[in-house]
Amino acid sequence: MNEALRRFKAEFFKALAHPLRIAILDALREGERGVNELAEHLGAEPTTLSQQLAVLRARNLVTGRKEGSFVLYSVKDPAIFTLLDDARVIFNNHLVEIRDTLESLEPAP
Repeated sequence: MNEALRRFKAEFFKALAHPLRIAILDALREGERGVNELAEHLGAEPTTLSQQLAVLRARNLVTGRKEGSFVLYSVKDPAIFTLLDDARVIFNNHLVEIRDTLESLEPAP
């Protein structure tokens, strides 16, 4: 793998390294939304959302479209949803492993 690709991947995953950014991307599965709609849906402050959207825009994960005085955000490449779904599968696999480990432990006397 060349250095440029490694750097791209590192920056890409840094952009995903915040729970609110993941929540934003998940909320955008349903289509484009404005900051206020996202704020209401996610229970976050609009200013906080705007900061996190700026990070996602800088990494080309979301795009904004002006409509009047509002900006509507959408996911730039829907392939991101496959990655998020794969992360959910990995998370669930870890939970299964933890459950199996806990079940295999002998009860304390």
